[in-house]
Amino acid sequence: MLPDNLSALQLRDKIRAGEISSRKATDAVLARIEARESKVGAYLSLFAEQARSQAAEVDRKVQAGEPVGALAGVPVALKDNMCTHFGATTCASKMLEHFHAPYNAHVVEQLFQADAVILGKTNMDEFAMGSSTENSGLKETFNPWDATRVTGGSSGGSAAAVAARMCCAALGSDTGGSIRQPASFCGVVGLKPTYGRVSRYGLVAYGSSLDQIGPLTLDVPDAALMLNIIAGHDARDSTSVSEDMAPKEDYLARLEEPVEELKIGIVREFFEGEGLDVQVKTAVEKAIAAYKDMGAILVEVPLPHVKYAIAAYYLIATAEASSNLARYDGVHYGHRTANPADYIDVYMSSRAEGFGPEVKRRIMLGTYALSAGYYDAYYLRALKVRNLIRRDFENAFQQVDCLICPTAPEPPFKRGAKTADPLTMYLTDVYTIAINLAGIPGLSMPCGFTEDKLPIGMQILSQPFSEAKLLRIARMYERATDWHMKQPNL
Repeated sequence: MLPDNLSALQLRDKIRAGEISSRKATDAVLARIEARESKVGAYLSLFAEQARSQAAEVDRKVQAGEPVGALAGVPVALKDNMCTHFGATTCASKMLEHFHAPYNAHVVEQLFQADAVILGKTNMDEFAMGSSTENSGLKETFNPWDATRVTGGSSGGSAAAVAARMCCAALGSDTGGSIRQPASFCGVVGLKPTYGRVSRYGLVAYGSSLDQIGPLTLDVPDAALMLNIIAGHDARDSTSVSEDMAPKEDYLARLEEPVEELKIGIVREFFEGEGLDVQVKTAVEKAIAAYKDMGAILVEVPLPHVKYAIAAYYLIATAEASSNLARYDGVHYGHRTANPADYIDVYMSSRAEGFGPEVKRRIMLGTYALSAGYYDAYYLRALKVRNLIRRDFENAFQQVDCLICPTAPEPPFKRGAKTADPLTMYLTDVYTIAINLAGIPGLSMPCGFTEDKLPIGMQILSQPFSEAKLLRIARMYERATDWHMKQPNL
């Protein structure tokens, strides 16, 4: 049997040492999926035979004394908006239900080079538009801690799979909190790297100036391991930062070294706003107090424009979505309606049938913001606010090493509780959206549980391309606590 709390890094080392075979580890995780998938609903597709074949090849290399990659036989999962030449890439949408990409995303290539075993592709909010994974057009996903609760979104399937030990690590994408918020709701670690740190080549676009791929893992060392594999320059992505501007680091090398004379910024706007659950506030404040006990200095810093982040985000993101999703028209890509009356009907009916309600809502919002007469009043103004938010963070990081705040204003909420009110749903990302607008890295990690035994996450933020320091700061707290060792009873 494979221990449930064995991390990806620990499993990798055991496989390399020949203490356990990748095939046995893969079979064990596939058995967990078979036993738990009906309760969790994390996967949209599984590649069991391909995974076993990959695992067998890793075992052959180990037995032959050949070099193996950094993930040497570790079973991982992918959010289903990353292109793979095997299986479908659906984005959890009827529009792409039968789409098979002709190539692999950059991060998928990196996983193959690292000798990872790819188990399958996980459920998500359709086209990554949502905060609960309830907007999936293909299936439901349930929180492993409480099936009546949401997983968060849009990377809810990846977060749930990691929490339920139905993979050893997973990749998600984050446009406004879609890695960090589900990590918080599912009690795992989720890292959104700096914009440009990880190539978006092969990621189906939602908001091109906001999207970023990152890992969801059981602990901080696993997040560092995954970032080692997927980070780095890729010439196929024009927004991928060059090695000259921001050299890739070994994020595991100094992970266990505490950050000396650590200065933590406390943003009062994040703790005094309406809607912050008392239990969440208390847990995050206790975590900050733990850092203080370790010698950290607390500094209050202002972010005066962060209150405008949600408004700016839902203009910029929807405008970019309106443009990016125009290609799905029943002719170039995606679902095509049956027996159309004419070529206009092809376009209108295909999109009406293929897209779900939330995707349609965001396309219409974005199209309106970009329309003649409203472009300056809405979209351009939102871009100006974005610059102000970015400057607020730049000023803050001149004073401190990091900022700490809640990841989400509340614990995982009941399924169906917010689906009738989109604005209420949008507010669940109140603490994560500004980070995407500013392009900085952010990490969510477990910091406690509610009275109902639901996970609570805190968010740590740092300056652009400082992931190594961010991970070290997170590891300081993780070593002093055992929240990351808790697991749902499935």
